[in-house]
Amino acid sequence: MAESSVPHSLCISRPQPALPANACDAHLHILDARFTPAIAGTPTPDNMTWDDYRLLQQHVGCSRAVIVQAKHYGFDNSCLLDAIARSNGRARGIAVVAPDISDAELEHLDQGGVRGLRFSLWNSGNAVASWDTLAPLAARIAEFGWHIQLHAAAEQLIVHERLIDNLPTPLVIDHMGRLPPQEGLKHPAALLLRRWLEEGKTWIKLSGAYLNSDSGAPEYAPTLTTARQLVEWAPRRMFWGSDWPHVTEQHKPDDAHLANLLNEWAGEHVQKILVDNPAEFYGFTD
Repeated sequence: MAESSVPHSLCISRPQPALPANACDAHLHILDARFTPAIAGTPTPDNMTWDDYRLLQQHVGCSRAVIVQAKHYGFDNSCLLDAIARSNGRARGIAVVAPDISDAELEHLDQGGVRGLRFSLWNSGNAVASWDTLAPLAARIAEFGWHIQLHAAAEQLIVHERLIDNLPTPLVIDHMGRLPPQEGLKHPAALLLRRWLEEGKTWIKLSGAYLNSDSGAPEYAPTLTTARQLVEWAPRRMFWGSDWPHVTEQHKPDDAHLANLLNEWAGEHVQKILVDNPAEFYGFTD
């Protein structure tokens, strides 16, 4: 079998059909040994730099990117800002910040291409951010026109429904809301996702197929019904992301196949999800 030309991916073939011009990968992470990890002495994995990611872009055929701060760096967004700067205007960033961040540093992040703050809270024992800081930070970033990006388990969405309802910013929900594969759309959180979409302030990332399936590659079967329903509810409020370099996965997926899954999930709405929606939301222009 031929070897993949893309680090941390099983990419052999290319997406069929080819992705449209200006397609955006709206969820990925960059790790680069030039930058200091949050926990001193923690090794930085190899081949997860911006240059490595560019190989994936060239192979899959996407040209715009939304880079999400890696947990590896905690509240230090230097690696994120460096990658955005090296994209020549074709990347935006989602930062993770300390509760006491200064106004000057928020301004610096904004000028560097950051457009939102991420709260990855699904694993409470290994989270950098916290639920307690979500509302105060959301209030501070609202003036920048930023959004909150939330990675939470479906049950957490229910527990924190009122908090999420009252956020003063747009909301992006990661990885299809992490509905349990055994329940999918039958889980009560699916009704919340629908309501938030219909209220017009929420977007959802069609990403992390392997995080939402118990059947594995290549089809990740439980995602099919869920993703199709999310698209049907609000096709103009969906993004797609590769989740490269797939840090949660010991056996790396085929990113070309992950792109192909979008055709099964979204059908006629692929152009909106890959190009139109992210261009409008993240402010991409050429």
